[in-house]
Amino acid sequence: MGLHRFSYPTAELAAEACARQILLRLEEALSGHGKATLAVSGGASPRPMFTHLAQARFDWRDVHLFWVDERMVPPNHADSNYFHCERLFLTPARFPRHNVHRIQGELKPHRAARKYLEDLGDFFALGPDEAPHFDVIHLGVGADGHVASLFPGETLVLDREGLAAAVYVEKLASWRVTLLPRALLEARHLILLVTGRDKAEALKNVWEAPYDPLRYPAQLVLHHARHQTWFLDQTAAG
Repeated sequence: MGLHRFSYPTAELAAEACARQILLRLEEALSGHGKATLAVSGGASPRPMFTHLAQARFDWRDVHLFWVDERMVPPNHADSNYFHCERLFLTPARFPRHNVHRIQGELKPHRAARKYLEDLGDFFALGPDEAPHFDVIHLGVGADGHVASLFPGETLVLDREGLAAAVYVEKLASWRVTLLPRALLEARHLILLVTGRDKAEALKNVWEAPYDPLRYPAQLVLHHARHQTWFLDQTAAG
């Protein structure tokens, strides 16, 4: 298993380094098989990363973009993960829109999950019981140790068969659609960006507490991902 961890003085520097690593891995994928796949997460932490991706002199024509998770809101809603990616990355980078595979948050949760599964199956040409192999998946870690939209107590953390599902987040009283552990762990590279003082305790537990992914879902990545790189700022690194 390849595991690398880097810490930077500020969140901005961590986000810039994270963006560089994503671009490096995409370049490798493009040189190897002519197209590349990237799945991104939402929240506030990756927004500077999106800006750096948009500013890069990168040919996006053969990169296909997916989402790790999404909230059940329309794509122009301020709570939408797609919305902030579109505003900060897709539009300024002139990303090819036919390469965008968003989760349709305006639909009912289970229907949105089914549509996303169909999109994954069609794009990756998945047969029965096959999983996609994303070239790069970007993840964050929540202050409670959640990853993707797999929150503490969510039994789907233990699911090793499904690829994506609708999940009800009790603490937020809201539905989301998320990739499941199998899809995350089959990625060729997982790249995590974790910034902010509110993440310090969660990171300490993820890295040092006994393995209990139902309590600290991000341990799933730390303990099982084959190739993972963590980018932290000093306040999160603690």
